Amino acid sequence: MVSPSLLAANFLDLKGDIEMINKSEADWLHLDVMDGVFVPNISFGFPVLEAVASICHKPLDVHYMIVHPEQYIRQTAKLGAMMMNVHYEACTHLHRTVQEIHDAGMKAGVTLNPSTPVNMLEDIIRDVDMVLLMSVNPGFGGQKFIENTIEKVKRLKSLINDKGAHALIEVDGGVNAQTAPRLVEAGVDVLVSGSYVFKAHDPYQVIHDLKSLR
Repeated sequence: MVSPSLLAANFLDLKGDIEMINKSEADWLHLDVMDGVFVPNISFGFPVLEAVASICHKPLDVHYMIVHPEQYIRQTAKLGAMMMNVHYEACTHLHRTVQEIHDAGMKAGVTLNPSTPVNMLEDIIRDVDMVLLMSVNPGFGGQKFIENTIEKVKRLKSLINDKGAHALIEVDGGVNAQTAPRLVEAGVDVLVSGSYVFKAHDPYQVIHDLKSLR
């Protein structure tokens, strides 16, 4: 599956880029919400999320890079979001947060920063719908892919299998023509790609090519 990241879109023509996503083979639209506290950058908030949700036909894959993401569960559900993704590092009571996301009618994702080992999810992996591995340090687009991510995907895949879980594996950061095939081979289910899609001469073809990887 492919989930293009809105962070790399043209914000002077956001409607045009979302219409492109609607017409494309993309499975989801990835939305990175940053607060300038948990990560050293600020992206966009609910006025933009609401505007996007009103015209996007793809399921919304909302990734919160913020402190206290549990405060925004109801608002996120009101958007009609399919997936609410929170950082392991930002949630003191992760199980409760995952439970509340499910209770609000959404799927629950948990994100790990590059330095956070996958074994931290041993006790919750059966409760989550997806794990997002950051393959760059969160906060900015266009960063270089962290090579250790390939082995980390394999370790996560083993954990999911060993625990009899059904979580999808998503990767975000530096996903392009070189890294995407290696990630899929390692076990990734969902590819998040920002600059590689939105800066492409033919984003439709790029999305098609990513989806064609098996």
